[in-house]
Amino acid sequence: MHRLAAVLILLANAVSAQQIPPPQEEVVLGLSQDQVSISTDFDGSNILIFGAIKRETPIPEGPPLEVLITVAGPSVPVTVRRKERRLGIWVNTDAVEVDSAPSFYAIATSAPWSQTISDIEDLRHRVSIPRAIRSVGAPMTVQDSQSFTEAVIRIRTDNGLYQLAEDTIEVSQQTLFDTSIAMPASLTEGAYRTRILLTRNGMVISQRETVIEVRKVGLERWLYNLSREQPLYYGLLAVAIAIAAGWGASAAFRLIRS
Repeated sequence: MHRLAAVLILLANAVSAQQIPPPQEEVVLGLSQDQVSISTDFDGSNILIFGAIKRETPIPEGPPLEVLITVAGPSVPVTVRRKERRLGIWVNTDAVEVDSAPSFYAIATSAPWSQTISDIEDLRHRVSIPRAIRSVGAPMTVQDSQSFTEAVIRIRTDNGLYQLAEDTIEVSQQTLFDTSIAMPASLTEGAYRTRILLTRNGMVISQRETVIEVRKVGLERWLYNLSREQPLYYGLLAVAIAIAAGWGASAAFRLIRS
C-alpha cells in the first residue's frame, strides 16, 4: 500500500512538472566585479551589473519587458530608540527591535517603480525597501511601531545605505541591459545578495541571483580580526596609539610656539 502511494505521488509530480511551461525569457547575468575589498583608503565602489535576456521564442507582443535589480547587504537585528525631551533633557523612552534589516540595500529599475512591479509581486518577492525589512512585533506599550521601521529607512537613506534608483537600467532592443550600483564607503563585511528580476505588465517572469563578496583587506582586516580574537590586545593598542598621538600633538604644538 505504501509503495503504491509513493508511485502515485511520483506520477502526480511528473504530470505537474510537464504541465508547467518552461520560461520563455531568462536572465544571463554579468558583473564587473564579484568582490569588493575594503582597505584603509576605501571610499566606495561602483559595481557594473549587466546581462542579457535569453529567449527560445521571438519577443512577445504587448507590454515591454522591464528589469529590476536589487543588491542587499547582510541582514541583522536593529534596536531603534525614541528620544523625548523630559525636564529639559533628551532621554530614551520607547525602544523597538527590528528583527532583520539589510545593512545596505539598493534597487535599480528600468522604468518608474509603479510600472516595473505590482504590489502583489512586491509582496511575494520582497523587493521594495520596506518589504526587505522584517519587523514581527513590538512591545504592547508602543502604539506606532511602524514609525520605528520608517526611521531605519529614513536614516539609512540619508547615509546612502538605502537607495532607490528608478529608470536607471538601460535596456537595449528588449535584450541587453546594464546599470551601475554605487556602494558607499561604510559597507559591512559579508555576502551581498544580488537579484535580477524580469517583469512584464508588473508580473515577475524570471529571476536570477548571485553574490558579491565584501571583505576587509590589509590593515583593516588585521585590526578587525584583532578586535574580535584578541580584544585585550586591541584595547591596549588603541590606548597606546591615543597616547602616542597626544604626545605627538603636544610636541608639535611646543615646536610651533618656540
